[in-house]
Amino acid sequence: MTALAGERRPVDVAVGVLIDREGRFLLTSRPEGKVYAGYWEFPGGKLEQGESVETALRRELHEELGITIGAAEPWNVTLMDYAHARVRLHFCKVREWQGAFEMKEGQAMAWQTLPVQVAPVLPGTLPVLDWFAAEQGFAGATNSNP
Repeated sequence: MTALAGERRPVDVAVGVLIDREGRFLLTSRPEGKVYAGYWEFPGGKLEQGESVETALRRELHEELGITIGAAEPWNVTLMDYAHARVRLHFCKVREWQGAFEMKEGQAMAWQTLPVQVAPVLPGTLPVLDWFAAEQGFAGATNSNP
């Protein structure tokens, strides 16, 4: 992560925060060949020309995970500066979906609660863990990143 600001146009990314009936949330690993391969994140992807956040999220989660989502509740937006890109992350909570999970990009998946047990966690995911902590009144480290 870098402190570059203002110079690069952000790439808009739709991110799904899937929450199951037990209150667990889904993290997936970044597949080999992608920047930050092996890091854990919430699934999603870039908006294509003319797409809304919800449309992009529906497409991405079907392409990556093989599921069809129900309602996508806009939650928070954050801007992250990485060495390779500046991204505007549009986080949406998703509580309903259909279909069996298929890891179509060779990624791994893990249902988690705080503190998350998978590592390393992508920097853009860390604010979400803090938001969950604030909602749940959770105190302490939310992850085991160094």
